[in-house]
Amino acid sequence: MGICLSARIKAEGSPAHTGENSKYERTDGSDLSNSSGKVLSVSVPPTPRSEGEILQATNLKSFNFADLKMATRNFRPDSVLGEGGFGSVFKGWIDENSFAAAKAGTGMVIAVKKLHQESFQGHREWLAEVNYLGLFSHPHLVKLIGYCLEDEHRLLVYEFMPRGSLENHLFRRGSYFQPLSWSLRLKVALGAAKGLAFLHNAETKVIYRDFKTSNILLDSNYNAKLSDFGLAKDGPTGDKSHVSTRVMGTYGYAAPEYLATGHLTARSDVYSYGVVLLEMISGRRAIDKNKPSGEHKLVEWAKPYLANKRKLFRVLDNRLEGQYSMDVAHRVATLALRCISGEPKLRPTMEEIVKELEQLQDSKNVDNTSSKTRNRQRQRRRSAGDVSSKNPIAAYPRPSVSPL
Repeated sequence: MGICLSARIKAEGSPAHTGENSKYERTDGSDLSNSSGKVLSVSVPPTPRSEGEILQATNLKSFNFADLKMATRNFRPDSVLGEGGFGSVFKGWIDENSFAAAKAGTGMVIAVKKLHQESFQGHREWLAEVNYLGLFSHPHLVKLIGYCLEDEHRLLVYEFMPRGSLENHLFRRGSYFQPLSWSLRLKVALGAAKGLAFLHNAETKVIYRDFKTSNILLDSNYNAKLSDFGLAKDGPTGDKSHVSTRVMGTYGYAAPEYLATGHLTARSDVYSYGVVLLEMISGRRAIDKNKPSGEHKLVEWAKPYLANKRKLFRVLDNRLEGQYSMDVAHRVATLALRCISGEPKLRPTMEEIVKELEQLQDSKNVDNTSSKTRNRQRQRRRSAGDVSSKNPIAAYPRPSVSPL
């Protein structure tokens, strides 16, 4: 195969509300051995920069820079929600009706992504995000309210996602921090799957190309929404089986056949989904050089355990012990294993994944109901035991017609 990736790394923070933190570009002459999954510089060819490039069908508000500057209180440091190689995301407020800047703490809360003028993301990716999110509307895609294209300024205005990214909920540590529960993880997994399934089955099929935990944002009710469409591509049309493209994405999440050939399909997204699902059930990052030797790459380390019910406990997040049945955990693990298959044709479609997770949700609810019923029965037996101890006659079992 022989494909190599640039190892020029630019470190950055872990943004809470943007989902933008680690991208690479396919080049020649180096390998991934020293890559840590951080940002790698990407050179974007010059493109025309005018508002005429934005699709007319988009139902987006065109903001002026002065209003967004006022809405974010002059892009004050204490308004920063996240930072990355692309720039920074700021918290702001606008009037719900006029969309004019509002006083802090009033009106609609927004998240404003402000690109650095020399951002690696570039105008092309900024434009892709405007056009994709401007066209699509779905409960599991983050809502893009508008944009600003003024002189050298490139900004995007999103709905505010108060619970931040899935990445923070899975990997943030501290005695004050409660890990995301098993049931919420399943809820997020299902919501994110619905978002991807929508893209893959839209009239203009879209391949997301950068599915990862930092790009999954959560609203106040832990509903998952996909963000950051800068790397999204139109899917293959007609009788074409794939799209040939420069390899871009995030280290640890990209499908092996995509890395090797540059051939992009919807199954490439499915592989990335499998990696995220594995992160969710294990509480481990896709790439973690702090782990012991042999455990740096989550997929390689976990694969031997996923199909074995007796060994599965080695993969599962021990912070969630007692929150799930092994049957459900095994089904989720088996689903993840199918998603990360080295053979793309063996991976399920996102529609199939949604159906499987919905069935798991139903079985989980049945399990919960059965558990509550069993608890009530145990409670009644304990109460009956108390009565029996007070009533000697009741303590003797009644004769049974049939053997027990």
